[in-house]
Amino acid sequence: MDQTAPREERTRKGPRPERTTTKADLVDEVARAADLTRKQAEAAVESVFEGIIASLQEGQKIELRGFGSFKIRCRGARLARNPKKSGVKVMVPPKRVPYFKPGKKLKELLNEVAIASASASASASASAARDVTDVTDVKIG
Repeated sequence: MDQTAPREERTRKGPRPERTTTKADLVDEVARAADLTRKQAEAAVESVFEGIIASLQEGQKIELRGFGSFKIRCRGARLARNPKKSGVKVMVPPKRVPYFKPGKKLKELLNEVAIASASASASASASAARDVTDVTDVKIG
């Protein structure tokens, strides 16, 4: 695969669901926005992810103002059923799981997009309704 070609021009190994952003897409965006080579951008993105993982492993909470926060939640041991072996009961050990809470700014930005697209579709519907009304006002004969 040609590493110098832009991401969208490279061939993909298999189908990827639409509207899915991958780490490679993030690397490409960082490279473009910061005017870096793809290799430099990949190192920067990887470094950020490694920093987040290391902090979470140490039990620290990570706060990225405007974006959100990451923290670890502890799930206790529990008794569960194995669906593959006709419901045999199995003991699930306690574990730590990552949790992300979006920040206020991120929520506002996402809701601005939702509101804008909703109002655009509402105005398009109203316009279409007016067009239909205009057609029904026309008299034939």
